[in-house]
Amino acid sequence: MSSDTTIRIPARLQTLAATAMLLEKLERLPRSASADQYRSLVGQVHRLLDDAEGDPALESLLNRLPALAELHENRHYAQAGLCRAPLEAAVQAEQQAHALIERMRG
Repeated sequence: MSSDTTIRIPARLQTLAATAMLLEKLERLPRSASADQYRSLVGQVHRLLDDAEGDPALESLLNRLPALAELHENRHYAQAGLCRAPLEAAVQAEQQAHALIERMRG
């Protein structure tokens, strides 16, 4: 049985969705683009996210496109931290970072 992954994307977010899907592909196949191509694509996604901020349909894309969600989360890290990451994973990462800092100090 296959799962249905079809979602309705409003016309105003279709360019973001298509660009984010390309980003997903590059994340899965890391050597399929040059560093400049990757940087350019991420810049384009940033600009499209700027335009989509506050759009209620954005959440649907973020829930289905992990690379887009991670980029979105990183853009808002200063205000919200790892708000899209599971809490347990975020706490573990913070504890590991704290332990590493303590080991380096000592």
